[in-house]
Amino acid sequence: MTYKPLCGALALLLLSACAPRQDADSYESWSVYLGDHSSSHYSSLDQINRDNVGSLEVAWTYAAGDADTTGRTQIQCNPIIVDDVLYGVSPRIKIFALNAATGEPLWTFDPFAAGAVAEGPSILRGVSYWKGDRSHRPRILFTAGARLFAVDAETGTPITSFGDQGSVGLREGLGRDVSGLAVGARTPGIIYENLLIQGSQVSEGPQSAPGHIRAYDVRTGAMEWIFHTIPHPGEFGYDTWPEDAYEHIGGANAWTGLALDKSRGIVYLPTGSAAFDFWGGNRKGENLFANSLLALDAATGERLWHYQTVHHDIWDRDLPSPPNLVTVERAGQQIDAVAIATKSGYVFVFDRETGEPLFPIEERPFPPSDLLGEESWPTQPIPTAPPPFARQYFGEQDITDISPAATRYVTEIFRTARSDGQFVPPSTQGTMIYPGFDGGAEWGGSGYDPTTGMLYVNSNEMPWILTMVPLNPDSAATGSGLYARYCAGCHGRNREGNTDQSSPALLGLEDRFSFDEVADQIARGKGFMPSFGFLTSQEVESITNFLFGEAVGAPASGDLPSRLSTAFAGSPYGHTGYNRFFDEEGYPAVKPPWGTLNAIDLSAGEIVWSVPLGEFDTLTARGIPITGTENYGGPVVTAGGLLFIAASKDERFRAFDKHTGAVLWETQLPAGGYATPATYAVYGRQYVVIAAGGGKMGTKSGDTYMAFALPQ
Repeated sequence: MTYKPLCGALALLLLSACAPRQDADSYESWSVYLGDHSSSHYSSLDQINRDNVGSLEVAWTYAAGDADTTGRTQIQCNPIIVDDVLYGVSPRIKIFALNAATGEPLWTFDPFAAGAVAEGPSILRGVSYWKGDRSHRPRILFTAGARLFAVDAETGTPITSFGDQGSVGLREGLGRDVSGLAVGARTPGIIYENLLIQGSQVSEGPQSAPGHIRAYDVRTGAMEWIFHTIPHPGEFGYDTWPEDAYEHIGGANAWTGLALDKSRGIVYLPTGSAAFDFWGGNRKGENLFANSLLALDAATGERLWHYQTVHHDIWDRDLPSPPNLVTVERAGQQIDAVAIATKSGYVFVFDRETGEPLFPIEERPFPPSDLLGEESWPTQPIPTAPPPFARQYFGEQDITDISPAATRYVTEIFRTARSDGQFVPPSTQGTMIYPGFDGGAEWGGSGYDPTTGMLYVNSNEMPWILTMVPLNPDSAATGSGLYARYCAGCHGRNREGNTDQSSPALLGLEDRFSFDEVADQIARGKGFMPSFGFLTSQEVESITNFLFGEAVGAPASGDLPSRLSTAFAGSPYGHTGYNRFFDEEGYPAVKPPWGTLNAIDLSAGEIVWSVPLGEFDTLTARGIPITGTENYGGPVVTAGGLLFIAASKDERFRAFDKHTGAVLWETQLPAGGYATPATYAVYGRQYVVIAAGGGKMGTKSGDTYMAFALPQ
């Protein structure tokens, strides 16, 4: 990728004069997650513009009051605004309504206090609004734990006629017993007529639920249709798996968010990888519909077309963000299309109706796996345009040069691992994953400007090292064996935690918690940790004994359960965790930039400009040019010529010139804004709001929503 700090401005200004234009009236509100049903992140509001954005001031703040002081909570919510009311989510998944002009609280609903949720809070990126009908009042639909809730939009009280006294169990209706397995949803579903189409969040470990897609009647909570992302016998794609895969393989879930073409009645859903993430010897084949962009009939769930972006994924290359419905000019014709950005740094663009790629995609060969029993797929699809917005290879010449000490430190570690580019299989030696597990693109999503045809993508440039570890079946039932199977991927092989502190070290646990507290958390889950309710009480006790100091941990009593025997026979590897590759000071191991913001002309298939996103003040003070940082949360694009985005590790909120990439305004937030902003107008005044929840990348947690506007 060519790094062009402020280049392409003239080209982009010319594009704005001749690009396809759509009805701007449809982009005035923010009543749907990420702006509208097309997932555009775009607003036609222009009161705040390039000429006056420097005058922005704080209009109101709202503190939810429930952040974790130890940095273990986040807010990833993109709020929606309907009829001058803002609906958002607190760090601990309380749903609230505010006066959108003042930030004054109107109501709060706590699903955990209501007693209907077993698992504790984690993440919720937003809510869905249904306007009601003659017989039903408007309602807010959202997920918490393993349940889907409906509450009155005006009062926040549960809709008792929906499901079981206001909620529906997400573990129900999946076609097999998933009791004890993690099933939830971090991203809101999308409303089509009287249906809520909902994806899910499931575990990516060896014991996982399937990620089937479901539609619920928004009035009653009844499931109206289901699409099996792991096909059942007789369904299309069944032959891309082992015969019994649908009975025990998990994952292939649509966790990132959806896009809906209301006029065509088509819903577009991106899916994640099949479980287990990094070894698939028990799921030989291409594994449809994992890692696929699906186009389904929104009314029936019937598959219209699909495209698989990674075959037989063993790299955790989920499609990480909602697709964008776009219009692309090809050969003089305006084509309604759908674009999807990937962790690998590619953008795939397809005809919205047929699924035909609008740019050539090549199936390129990649090396086979040397892990026992693994049969990696021999080719992977690579788009020829647009060019990748993230670097594709981390060689020794790319090692960080911010200091001689950093170069020496990184080089020594680098030479111990494989670093041969994209789609090189995992190994026991250690394999460089670059772009990393969080992209490239990530869950914040891309912004699309319908007036210019430009796609705006923020990207990470962080290498990670994945090291596979053979597991000993003889110790499968011991505490240490169970820990290696279920816990080491997050908390480290030696209980040291992971490199970004998102999963804490478990050493000295007995000094902080009681035995029963730890055992209960393993069984029930808490925060970001899913429930391991599928384990027997003896297995939980055995893991807890190991964590409390037993060298091995006593074997679980009784016979080893058949499901655990199957897991070990089918998956003979664990891994050492999700570990970012840092230098000795904690900066990324690769040369900057470490985070970028990119403008892509979808019709030409070209990157128009690319700039760093985020800054380390300590490095700037040392004379190092702005490096960018890892970033989480997407942009908002406006008719005022602006792109608003927080996302960066420096905890700032910025406005960029969407034509050039120049920073026009920035402010410090009380905590990191790891969420997508929203913009809206109330009584003729335009606001931009961001959730400052922090808690990622080792930064402090917060609980504040901040709205900005021009002085009155």
